[in-house]
Amino acid sequence: MISYEPFYKTLNKKGITEYALIFKHGIPANTLHRMKHGEAITTKTLNELCFILDCRVEDILIYIKNDKE
Repeated sequence: MISYEPFYKTLNKKGITEYALIFKHGIPANTLHRMKHGEAITTKTLNELCFILDCRVEDILIYIKNDKE
C-alpha cells in the first residue's frame, strides 16, 4: 500500500501549504484530495511535487507492505 504520510511532513518542514500548492503552483485540489484518501496519483504529478518541494520521491510517499495482498 502506498502512503502519502511523508508528503505532509515535507510540506510542514518546507513551510508550504496545500493552498499554495493549489493557487501558486497549480496542483489540482482533486489531486490533494486523492492523496489524503490514499488514492493513486500519476508519476507526472509526483515529479511536479518533487520539483516544487525540492525533495526526493521518498519525501512524498512510502510503500507499506500489506500482508493481505
